[in-house]
Amino acid sequence: MSITDFLPKDVSLTIAMALCAVAFVSGTARGFSGFGSALIFMPLASSIAAPRLVAALLLVIDFVAAAPLLPDAWRKADRKATAVIVLGALVGVPIGTYFLSVLEPVTTRWIISCFVTALLLLLLSGWRYRGKDHAWLSVGIGGLSGFCSGLAQTGGPPIVGYWLGRPIPSIVARANILLFFGASDFFSMVSYATSGLISRESLVLSLIVGPVYAIGVAFGASLFGRASEIVFRRICYALIAIAVITGLPVLDKVLR
Repeated sequence: MSITDFLPKDVSLTIAMALCAVAFVSGTARGFSGFGSALIFMPLASSIAAPRLVAALLLVIDFVAAAPLLPDAWRKADRKATAVIVLGALVGVPIGTYFLSVLEPVTTRWIISCFVTALLLLLLSGWRYRGKDHAWLSVGIGGLSGFCSGLAQTGGPPIVGYWLGRPIPSIVARANILLFFGASDFFSMVSYATSGLISRESLVLSLIVGPVYAIGVAFGASLFGRASEIVFRRICYALIAIAVITGLPVLDKVLR
């Protein structure tokens, strides 16, 4: 019995190896800078395999990788403020999941490419919300992030841009972000499971790709403090841009 016997029907060994390579690069970005994994992984991976499969795959492997960080985040976070934003995700995640489950793969890929491009521009702009706290705004940002997470696991930039702009200690902001994504990922797990997106195929594939992603996260974390964060973030931005361009459906006949 070989490894190919465990792969999903539509995933060849070559595709599995390509997904592992993409997972390592995106995991390295996540381990070093704390962001960018989905923005790199989803455009590329969805051009290699079905968007529904790779979204579920990324959700599973990232949920497992982030779980150990949650107890410390629970202690340090502003749980009341985070709960308000989580309310938005409770609505946004199922809506995003619905669109992922019903849209044609090529349509989903176009939406992912457009979303990731917009989120990359948001990151490049250095946007931080520095206005007053409003419950409706918190719920709205949580809903937008939840929708992006449900559709393509790309809900990071709106939340990061919002929390890092608040007049609170950075340690609290980081804990809020981690706690939010713990809740958002849980909603996604439930939503994906009830929609049939988390399947035997995605779970089996996560056992193959997950360890490679974890190695990438550990490798990226080991680089923190050794390399210039500014330089590495620029590299991450460049990788996201390359992922968007190479993942465009219009280039399928050229690149694949």
